[in-house]
Amino acid sequence: MTTRTASPVGEILRSRHVLRLLSSCLVGRLPTGMAALAIILWVRSHGGDYRLAGLLAALYAVSVAVCGPIMGRLIDRTRQAPFLVGGAVVAGAAFVALSMVDPVTAPATAGFVAVVAGAATPQLEPCLRVLWEDVTSGERQVRAAYALDAATQELIFVCGPVVVLAAVGLAGTSAGLIAAAVVGLAGTLWFASAAPARAWRGSPVARHWAGPLRSGNLVRLFVALVCMGCAVGAFTVGVTARADGLGTPGAAGWLLALNAVGALASGLAYTNVGVARRDDRRLALAMVVMALAYLPLLFADGLVPLAVLAFVCGAPLPVALTSSFALVARIAPPGTLTESHAWMITSFGVGYAAGTGLAGTVVDAIDTPTAFLLATVAAAVSALWTVPRLLPRRAD
Repeated sequence: MTTRTASPVGEILRSRHVLRLLSSCLVGRLPTGMAALAIILWVRSHGGDYRLAGLLAALYAVSVAVCGPIMGRLIDRTRQAPFLVGGAVVAGAAFVALSMVDPVTAPATAGFVAVVAGAATPQLEPCLRVLWEDVTSGERQVRAAYALDAATQELIFVCGPVVVLAAVGLAGTSAGLIAAAVVGLAGTLWFASAAPARAWRGSPVARHWAGPLRSGNLVRLFVALVCMGCAVGAFTVGVTARADGLGTPGAAGWLLALNAVGALASGLAYTNVGVARRDDRRLALAMVVMALAYLPLLFADGLVPLAVLAFVCGAPLPVALTSSFALVARIAPPGTLTESHAWMITSFGVGYAAGTGLAGTVVDAIDTPTAFLLATVAAAVSALWTVPRLLPRRAD
């Protein structure tokens, strides 16, 4: 008689609180996948141009990136629930206020409110990763939870725009912003009211003004994440430009969706892979694979090969992110774990913004393949940054 070993995903989802924490985190984070499209549609409906729309969306994104570590530090020193709920209330109110402002006649007011909405964004993602060790059993389940976390976050950027379009179709362009407020508040309340989030307390350790940034290895990991984000941002612009160059601009959305599906499938499969002895080595390997996956895009011509490569290029990302989550958990200074995960998000976001900006410039100035070359080089540089040992020797 043989026994069947349960899959790690099944084991995790059957654990108490896991399904609620994961699903509520995804719902609460949907506004980050909704905001850019909602702001663009809202500005255009008032007769504003894309420059204004892009500026307001950028202000929101920069505010999220800058203020995330600050909220993470406050949470590390106190509790999760008060800051998560307070942030969701303020961010939701800012989204509603934004929907009532005319961005063309009052751009400064619109910009200020967009900054407030971004600054107050609840740090659900770092809080969830801090809780994984409390709601799972053993290192194997923790790593599988990281992989599931990395895989499912692709749903935010697939479902977020769909929710915006549905709300706008039903009730007009302002409804996209109001939907972001409602969804974000509902998901955050659902997460913050869970027992593990209510019970969590910060660590009473000696505080340092630099927080997690006093760890040189952690800073080096954040630099690698900037390069990783740059690669993904350049890929996004390159795919969009290539689809437009083929005379099918509408296909860009499908190509990016295929990339997200590839990441989701890879992340789910990765939950079955054993715990790495050296997460820094696995991260470096994942980034090498990402660079090699981007390289054929320089020569891809036609939607079919582009679609296949878009799917394949999504596969290394969950492996790289899962390894990064594990590294942060192992090398973050005591009492700085939430802030460390927030810095990780900020690093990736800064890199993504830089990648999209640089890729857009080289597409206009040179050609589309150069954007894919930029993605390849950025992924390779990220791998090089992680080749030197990131883990202390005792971690082996």
